Amino acid sequence: MATLNPLLSRNHQRTICSQLGHVKLKLLYKASVHGFTGAAFHQRCDNRAPTVSVGFNTSGYVFGGYASQPFSQSGQWVNDNQAFLFSFTGGKLQKYPCTNAAYALLMDGNNGPYFGNALALVYGNQQVTHSAPGNYYNFNAAEMHGNDLKLSECEVYQVEESTELEKPWRTVVWESQKRAELMESIKTYKPTLSSVPQARVLLIGQVGAGKSSFFNSINSVFRGHVTSQAIAGSSSTSLTTQFRTYSVKAGREGKPLPIILCDTMGLEDSKGAGLDVVAISSIIKGHMPNCYQFNPAAPLHAETHGYQKSPAAKDKIHCVAYVIDASKVSIMPPKLEEKMEAIRRKVNLLGIPQLVLLTKVDEACPLVKDDLRNIYKSGYIKDLMQEVSVRVGVPLSCVVPVKNYSGELELDLNADILLLSAVIQMLRFVDNYFDDLSDRLSSAECKD
Repeated sequence: MATLNPLLSRNHQRTICSQLGHVKLKLLYKASVHGFTGAAFHQRCDNRAPTVSVGFNTSGYVFGGYASQPFSQSGQWVNDNQAFLFSFTGGKLQKYPCTNAAYALLMDGNNGPYFGNALALVYGNQQVTHSAPGNYYNFNAAEMHGNDLKLSECEVYQVEESTELEKPWRTVVWESQKRAELMESIKTYKPTLSSVPQARVLLIGQVGAGKSSFFNSINSVFRGHVTSQAIAGSSSTSLTTQFRTYSVKAGREGKPLPIILCDTMGLEDSKGAGLDVVAISSIIKGHMPNCYQFNPAAPLHAETHGYQKSPAAKDKIHCVAYVIDASKVSIMPPKLEEKMEAIRRKVNLLGIPQLVLLTKVDEACPLVKDDLRNIYKSGYIKDLMQEVSVRVGVPLSCVVPVKNYSGELELDLNADILLLSAVIQMLRFVDNYFDDLSDRLSSAECKD
């Protein structure tokens, strides 16, 4: 069935939710779609609680009730000391509490939501409201619904706990102009070390986390359409079997951007499988040639074809990005976590800045899946980023969420902005690397 579109405005939803705590509303029943009958209501809403029931009449009034207990067709009264009726008058919410909680709700199969004997929406399987103030709820009928009992719509929402924060904890400008600014900043970036034409960023992550997809996504943004140059997909073992360096071009026939993304085999938790610390050390130091075929049985050594014995600064890695699947953080195998910890210690010793790309954030959080702009309003994603920060051993400021392109055929502004922001953060970390390198060179000169 097609997605239900709520008639209850976002402002009205927010006003109701403000009375109930940190919650959101999920539409269960819409009379114009499912039918103005008690049976249709009970089929969709029985045993679901708490709920908010809303009536809309032909005069434009919006009114209804809240029930913390589930509806049924038992024919019995149900005690609910939290139930209340409400109406919107002049845009403001007016509440009418229950005067006798023992008779707060009536479970009647021939009606929609029934509050006491005072208010029933979809009454007697008809497109009408039953209104009788004083029967366990006191309200002014003219104020609540203008004495117009003809319904134009009836909706019932389930009240769910929400992870949405009141304000985003990081500031993002979701506008096409911002995307253009980020793209221009990347195009015009120049490493502070003149002998290095392009910054080199190494992507490290578990099999299937989205390393190759990240390159494809960045490439897509600059190509202006979704593309797939690097092999990416779903597999239990790494689809990347070579060390590959990918240069992104500014358009189909444009110049290469000043950043190279280096892709590797995926990390695996079993011993002797996937990428190991020794191979990563060779990559970071600039010894490993492009298109080197990984072979755990015959690791890279000085006599390997293409081995760079005296790599220059331009051949080395200037930033490491750990790519982690947000939907699998809680089930990360301990052996894999140990391997990542060993890698992080080695990268630290080599003085390389590190950050985390948290991928598949839309799969991890329904709030973000609904709207990517909720990424920094999701309390769940924030907690997840804090957990990753602790488990990987980097500050929270070094954890950057992204959504790669996977099943899409067209670009999305919001996804682009997160992806480009991640690249900007990488380039800032590259600058830190060159600043540190410059300081070390200056110190060495002073000692001489």
